[in-house]
Amino acid sequence: MSARELYETTIRKLSPAERLRLASFILDDLAASQGDGLDMSDEWSDQDIADLTAFSLKYADRSGDADA
Repeated sequence: MSARELYETTIRKLSPAERLRLASFILDDLAASQGDGLDMSDEWSDQDIADLTAFSLKYADRSGDADA
């Protein structure tokens, strides 16, 4: 199961407070691992650029709806 699938099927159903608590657990765990296994480079992969583009377009679409 991918992270996206896990989010869509399980995490999204949690209350905002529980999602925030889960995010805190995840960030605390990452901080404790001191970045082991994480790519800390400043270079962007093609996937990073695609993700940013998709997010930006989605945000712009939502922002445009508010102006109408």
